[in-house]
Amino acid sequence: MPVKMELNKNAKNGVKPVKIYTRDVENVALTQLKNISQLPFIHSHVAAMPDVHAGIGATVGSVIPTVNAIIPAAVGVDIGCGMMAVQLSLTSAQLPDSLIEMRFSIERAVPVGLSAHKTISIRESACKKLQTKVDFLFDKHPALLKMQKHPRQIWAKQMATLGSGNHFIEVCIDESKKVWVMLHSGSRGIGNSIGRYFIQLAKKDMQGHMHNLPDKDLAYFQEGNPHFYDYIEAVDFAQEYARLNREEMMRLVLRAIKPYLADFTIVKEAINCHHNYVEKEHHYGADVYVTRKGAINAERGRLGIIPGSMGAKSYIVRGLGSQESFCSCAHGAGRVMSRTAAKKRFRREDLVEQTKGVECRKDKHVIDEIPAAYKDIDQVMENQTDLVAIEHTLKQVLCVKG
Repeated sequence: MPVKMELNKNAKNGVKPVKIYTRDVENVALTQLKNISQLPFIHSHVAAMPDVHAGIGATVGSVIPTVNAIIPAAVGVDIGCGMMAVQLSLTSAQLPDSLIEMRFSIERAVPVGLSAHKTISIRESACKKLQTKVDFLFDKHPALLKMQKHPRQIWAKQMATLGSGNHFIEVCIDESKKVWVMLHSGSRGIGNSIGRYFIQLAKKDMQGHMHNLPDKDLAYFQEGNPHFYDYIEAVDFAQEYARLNREEMMRLVLRAIKPYLADFTIVKEAINCHHNYVEKEHHYGADVYVTRKGAINAERGRLGIIPGSMGAKSYIVRGLGSQESFCSCAHGAGRVMSRTAAKKRFRREDLVEQTKGVECRKDKHVIDEIPAAYKDIDQVMENQTDLVAIEHTLKQVLCVKG
């Protein structure tokens, strides 16, 4: 049975309840959830998913419904970050005995970390789709031009690139021995710039009212403020960019692995879902802005992806449409320790041991992504059986980290 807890159950003075789908929550995250619940524009309640953990201002794994207001820091700087997965017409028996050359091929095809393509690799049709919107954004907000090197070119060269941190590309095997390709990335440098720019703008707008906020990172735009509509416009672009980034990256990955495999096709329609984003939806009798910071849409029937840590299982799920969670579920395993703490605690030998059977980098530069730095994905799934149904269980055999 799912384990839940509730904060502010009998709170007064406009403070809203917080419904949490786990009891495994650190104190900093609890404080952040309480802070969000005090904001005057929260609708009904705040929901926190089983992978909840502390973020900047707003808690990762939180679902925040707001009336006529949006908190840019709750959406964050990796706007539109999310997952994509496809099932191939291959079985595990058709994979090569050694996957190292296939990993190298993916790493050559898709730049990782801060790297970008040397030339524009994006398809012309996709490039044209975004060019007008990019030019419009830069013309309207010239300050964005100062936040990146060569901003009028780099957005296109970063299209179909992975990024860093917990972003990854994986080849996985499901419960029927079918092969999947799965990846995790977002809106890259341009999304980061948009996020930072509007977070600072919200703080500037609220300069005279910051003392009323429980946390300065919860500065917000209210509907009616011109910056509110500018932010909606910019976020919509970043979310579109992130989705297209995953599609273009998947195209490059499939092309990179093709020489090592028998002829294959995609046998299931691609799943492409955000988990850091904001969208207008209808809940509890009102049209509200729903910010999912580390949560995915799990409306009834919708397919989603919930990845575990490197070396653990991942899941393809179908939403059950839970009203109490605002039709949401966890976006992954969720961290139990910071990157700094993981680097201090673990060594390369620990990483090698915890990623047995996975073809991946096993050097000191990815120790912060060691499986022990994350929550147990099986426990996360156990705590949300009323939010999603499992369609497929995936185990990775190859992983490229950002």
